[in-house]
Amino acid sequence: MLVLAIGDLHIPDRAMELPPKFRKLLAPGKISQILCLGNLTDRETYDFLRSVSPDLQIVKGEFDLSLSLPLSKVVTHGSLRIGFTHGHTIVPQGDSDALLIAARQMDVDVFIWGGTHRFEAYELEGKFFINPGSATGAVSSGWWAEGESPVPSFVLMDVQGTVLVLYVYQYIDGEVKVEKVSYRKGG
Repeated sequence: MLVLAIGDLHIPDRAMELPPKFRKLLAPGKISQILCLGNLTDRETYDFLRSVSPDLQIVKGEFDLSLSLPLSKVVTHGSLRIGFTHGHTIVPQGDSDALLIAARQMDVDVFIWGGTHRFEAYELEGKFFINPGSATGAVSSGWWAEGESPVPSFVLMDVQGTVLVLYVYQYIDGEVKVEKVSYRKGG
């Protein structure tokens, strides 16, 4: 089962659009579910994501206008419980200990968060942590050194039982680069 984790789009406030090469990769009919980590701030992008997969799960980012969106959700694929949140409620934001506490509170194997606009993936105390970054490369104050700019990114997760294979898509110098990372529950 392919699950897309994407977030921090900020269209049109901080970015005009998803990189066209990303849009082309996200073809309808291939992705079973989308986990959107918030800051989905325009209807056109919402409609596009819904066309990619009708199973669009969204949590509230700090710039989302809808008051009805939850701050976090949990989905189950195979034997993996996957929790996701935007990340602005994690204090200090992006801190590995705070993320571990949130993952324990949600009782999940995989914890996905956003807010920093920077891709990360690591294992800590048997849990797998993923930040897909910003799909548009939208700038987020406080997370980037002077002269440094975000790399547009998203992740696709191929979940098979207790194994999650993570494909990281990054848009670098006009080209899409893909890396692969694997996680196995309990090992």
